[in-house]
Formats: sequence, C-alpha cells, structure tokens
Amino acid sequence: MRRVNMKTNTKLTKKDLFRANWRWLWASQLSWNYEKMMAPGYFYTVLPFLKKFYKNDELVDMMKMHSQFFNTNAFTGPFIIGMDLAIEEHQGYKAKETIAGIKTGLMGPLAGVGDTIFGVIIPTICGSIGAYMGLKGNALGAIIWLLVNIFILFARFAILPMGYYQGEKLINSAEGKLNAVTDSAILLGVTVVGALIPTVIKANVPFVFSAGKVTLKLQTVLNQIMPSLIPVLLVAFVYWLLGRKKMTSTKVILFVLFLGIALSYFHILGA
Repeated sequence: MRRVNMKTNTKLTKKDLFRANWRWLWASQLSWNYEKMMAPGYFYTVLPFLKKFYKNDELVDMMKMHSQFFNTNAFTGPFIIGMDLAIEEHQGYKAKETIAGIKTGLMGPLAGVGDTIFGVIIPTICGSIGAYMGLKGNALGAIIWLLVNIFILFARFAILPMGYYQGEKLINSAEGKLNAVTDSAILLGVTVVGALIPTVIKANVPFVFSAGKVTLKLQTVLNQIMPSLIPVLLVAFVYWLLGRKKMTSTKVILFVLFLGIALSYFHILGA
C-alpha cells in the first residue's frame, strides 16, 4: 500500500532556488522537442528537489507527472517552477494534482506575457535603438544591445523566487482548503486545453450535397450543431488512442499524420 506524505519536511534555501534557476537557464530550451516541448528541461530543473521531497513510489509518480507536456516562455517559466517548489515543499505528494493543474493553467498565459515583453517589446525598442546607432557608425549601439541582454539574463533570476514566495502565500492562505485549490487548478487547466482545440486544430468536412437548385454544405450543418465539432472529435480520438496498450506518443503522431493525408486525399477532411 502506498504511503502518502502530507509534508516533505524539507526547507529550500536561497541556494536551492539559485540552483533551480541555473538548471532552467541551461535546460529550458536545450532539450526542447516536438513531442513534449520544454518538459525535459522542466524535469531536469526540478529533479534534485524531487529526490529531496520523495522516496520510492512517490518519487516515480512525481517524475512521471513532471515529464508530461509543458511549454511556456523561457523567461517567465521560472515563476511556475517557483510556485511548484513552494507547494511541493509544504504539501508533498498530496499536491500532485494541484501542481499538474497549475502547470497546465499558467503555462499559456505566462507564455503570452513573456513572448510580448521579452520577445517583442524589449527586442523591438532596444534592438531598434542599437541598430540605428550601429548604422550611424556608433559602436555604442552594439554595446547597448549586449548590456540589455545581459541585464535580462540576470533579471530573470528574480522571477523564480517571486513565484516561490507567491506559492508560499497560496499555501498559507489556503491551509485546509487544498481540495478546492486542486479542483480550481484542474478546472483552469482543462479550460485552457479545451480553448486550444478550436484555435489550433483546423479540420473541416468539404462534402457538399446538391439536389437541383439546393446546395447543402455538411460543414455548415455541423457548425449549427456545435462549432469545431470535428476538431473536438479528433482530439477525443487521439486521447482514446493514447489510452490503448502498446500505443506510444510517437506511434500516435505517425498514425494521425497518415490518417490526415489519407482523409485529405479522399476529400473527407480538409484544413
């Protein structure tokens, strides 16, 4: 019978938080892949702390959970890691579903914030100034651009502790209400994932029925029943496939790719 720890009895230090920051700095994008995105980097970042918090079956379960799909902006990702470490430090294995929900729920919004600030605003403003000065023959433009990137590199080290202390506040304010926090986190995660289906997956039925002067598009009928019905059914089908024995993510990707080509060739589905 599996023993469930309520708390880990392990207190993280500033040195631990710096270590997590350092590991994320190197691993966040270095191990990026199309199957699980930044999950390997996230797993590498928290692995030393998982070994501190858990033993035996609990450790294996948490390692599997942290190996699941994860993708956000590399600069804002440490905020999620900080909250994760704070909650696991205080609640241990009991917070497994809460952590999964928080990761799923926050990675999308924080990706948008990070991409806007660190991917658009700062490079556009500072890069334009540096490039303009460089075109005018002023070497200070290149130095400014270099200094801005160095500043961002070190400034991101403050984001993980910020998330850690916010996680502590969440635990202190929600003591005895972990189930409610868990349910809220899971609901947020499911909502985010559900919203991605109609915005990311494009699949339409091109079949058109004609009788005399009457023309009926099957996709229009389906939209009246439920918009994005086909994408939802496709996602449900993929989830069903993943639950089958001996069915891996790679096999599912190849199967969906082959199925998409076949259905498109026979004009059954289109983008």
